[in-house]
Amino acid sequence: MSAVAGGNVIPWLRYRNAFVAIDWLQSAFGFEPEVIHAEGHVVHHARLNCGSGQVILGSAEDGTAWDRHMVQPDETGGRETQSCWVVVDDVDTHYRHSVAAGAEVVIPLADQAYGGRGYACRDIEGHLWWFGSHDPLEQPTLNRPSASGGQRKYHH
Repeated sequence: MSAVAGGNVIPWLRYRNAFVAIDWLQSAFGFEPEVIHAEGHVVHHARLNCGSGQVILGSAEDGTAWDRHMVQPDETGGRETQSCWVVVDDVDTHYRHSVAAGAEVVIPLADQAYGGRGYACRDIEGHLWWFGSHDPLEQPTLNRPSASGGQRKYHH
């Protein structure tokens, strides 16, 4: 057993205008703010719920210890090294709602080879999001080709 077993993974995002981002994530993606710790124009920590999942976000502040290690999407030409995967019940309705709210679709809504339907989009500050009907936690076994060309099964 791993020394870190039993933990939860919760994405943490940074926004230049965190208050506007919170409002937009709520109206465009259906996230529900649980708590917002702020001081003046700075959001130190906000938790937003989506079903049983959650994201945490805060203000991007130049000069903090954390921010010296990160950049915003517009500083990398829109390229990201990670994104959030969100499982939604009705991905077609979610897609239409997100597009109407101004989300920039980067991978159109389509059936996926591994099951379910999904799409990818950017939020108002350029962060990438994947929304889909496939829940990897409900189907934990993945078949991947091995180096010899056969199938290898991975379990979580």
